Amino acid sequence: MTPDTFLGQFKAAAVQAAPVYLDAMATAEKASRLIAEAGSEGARLVVFPEVFVPGYPYWNWITDPVSGSVWFERLVKASVFVPGPEIELVCRAAAAHDTYVVIGVNERSSVSLGALYNTLVFIGPDGRILGKHRKLVPTWAEKLTWTGGDGSSLKVYDTQIGPLGGLACGENTNTLARFALLAQGELVHTASYISLPVAPPDYDMAEAIRLRAQSHSFEGKVYTVVSTSTVSEEIIAAMETVRPDARAMLERKSSAFSGIIGPDGRVVGEGLVDEEGIVYADIDLGKCIQPKQMHDITGHYNRFDVFQLKLNRKAQLPIFLGRNPDTDGGVEAEPEAGSFELSEPQA
Repeated sequence: MTPDTFLGQFKAAAVQAAPVYLDAMATAEKASRLIAEAGSEGARLVVFPEVFVPGYPYWNWITDPVSGSVWFERLVKASVFVPGPEIELVCRAAAAHDTYVVIGVNERSSVSLGALYNTLVFIGPDGRILGKHRKLVPTWAEKLTWTGGDGSSLKVYDTQIGPLGGLACGENTNTLARFALLAQGELVHTASYISLPVAPPDYDMAEAIRLRAQSHSFEGKVYTVVSTSTVSEEIIAAMETVRPDARAMLERKSSAFSGIIGPDGRVVGEGLVDEEGIVYADIDLGKCIQPKQMHDITGHYNRFDVFQLKLNRKAQLPIFLGRNPDTDGGVEAEPEAGSFELSEPQA
């Protein structure tokens, strides 16, 4: 596809919602209903929060690692494989409503019983998985839950709505990760977050999320679709069994922001703070052109003879199993996400 192929217009939807906590199939069903709602409003892109399926490990922030270990086990058992039946349900919804979907999941490893990845799954309007991105570095207390991804998933997808990429939560502050996507031609960036009321007293999470998105859009002259989860009564009740004062810690306001940011760094339409809902905005990729005349950091406004970024796209696997070079000459690797076939519903 040529760059002009992508200069279209479409409606984007950013979901701000809580999962059905630690219930992957029920959360996938909720996601499917939200896709149907957004699709009925004409959305061609629906973005969900970080690790929406089946939820975020809040216990990491409110108790010690030993006490939280039993909850880690619960999360692992509730998490999903990609592909898998829960994601297949979301794929069906995407196909039924002709929309692209980006959704965060806790992804189980195919080879390690206890390894989890913080993963964004990219789904096309035909219901096929375009690919997935595993969060490169878990943030702070999250290191108790997730292992890190690698550069093989740092991709931009050529789609009917434009070059589409995305990052999870704190890695939207990673300048090199963001530049790696921009340098691959990204025009539509998805930024998935969780509501984190458990933060330093002077830290405004909603404002921080908005600021990061505005920075990426302004620097890259791209659109950013921000989706953040909310903390439900169900989550609070579960965490009260971990720590009696959890409610006071998790009910803090201004902890979630969702919205769409334009290439000038301003919010398009209305943003949503704290409350559940879906935010919509019209995206016109033609508006990414004029701002680049001033600052095009992947073009004329850079010095590639001075600065160079090297991206290691090699998948980091626990073992490379040699095969017979006379037959296939390859090594063992995980199957490509794009090989997932959407099966017909069972009778």
